[in-house]
Parts: sequence; C-alpha cells; structure tokens
Amino acid sequence: MHDADEATALGIAFRAGDPNALATAYRRWGSLVYTLALRALGQVQDAEDVAQRVYIAAWRGRETFDPGRATLSAWLVGITRHQIADAYAARSKVLTVPMPEEGDGEPAAPVVELADRLLVEDELARLAPQAQQVVRLAFYDGLTHQQIGERLGMPLGTVKSLIRRSLERMRHRLEVRDDAP
Repeated sequence: MHDADEATALGIAFRAGDPNALATAYRRWGSLVYTLALRALGQVQDAEDVAQRVYIAAWRGRETFDPGRATLSAWLVGITRHQIADAYAARSKVLTVPMPEEGDGEPAAPVVELADRLLVEDELARLAPQAQQVVRLAFYDGLTHQQIGERLGMPLGTVKSLIRRSLERMRHRLEVRDDAP
C-alpha cells in the first residue's frame, strides 16, 4: 500500500473510532506532538500534559476530522497548536513555579494506557446519566457505596446494582471491541 493510501486509510479508521488507529496515530505522531509542545512551552510536564490533551481532544472530536480535507498528522498538529495556545493562556492566569525537568524528553504516557483511558471514557459516556454519576463517584472520587447512596439519596442496593450492571455493560462492549477484526 502506498504511504498516502495508508495514511488515508488510517485517517478513515481513526474517524470511525478504531482503537488500533488511535494507537497507531499515537505511535507515529506522539513524539512530534510532544516535541512541538516542549519547544513551545519549555517544560517537560507542560509538554506531556499538552500531548495527552491533544490525543484526548482528537479522539473525542474524531467525527469532525475529514480525511478528504487534511491528513491525520496535519489535523493533530492543528490541535496541538490550539492546546499550546490554551497552555499559554492558562499560564497567564496562574503564577506557576517551574518544576525541574525529568526524563529523557520522551512522552511519559504509554500508548496502551492512553488508548485504554480513552476507550473507558467513551464507554462511560454511553451509560445512562445516573449510572455515569454513580460509577464516577465510585471510581474517580473513591466514594464507598454507602457514601454514594447518602450523597444521591439512593438506596444502597440501587447503588450496588447500578455499579454492577454498568461495569458489566462496559466490560461486554470493551470485550467485543477487543475481539473485533
């Protein structure tokens, strides 16, 4: 397959929500995104944050990507520029103390971890609003089932059932994705 054809196919797969396309895009252009951010911002942590936000924004907004108008790499660079601008704007609002640079200049988040996080977020967004709220309180805020019930005015059994059913649905959908060609 010709490089241009391969890039177009990758862009189409990415837009369609193929998690393998996300991983491939991250492997191919993650260092470019990171390098652009590092050169612009000058701090490793800021560059890592921007690189992660770029891929999260790209994945969440993938339906807006048009492979007929731009390549996936060009689109990612555009998102990178916007994220860098946002980082500069945030710096102007908050006085920060620079942290010492760590690492060897490589992106910190492994491909699999970022892809998994995005897939879980997508699946969580597919849950009913009440189920989303309960699962987020349990796993992101670390509340116990009892605390969730008290906060939401819900019986303990309902909280437990919502969490169990939600996790089963998410697991089933993620397993299907893993087995898909």
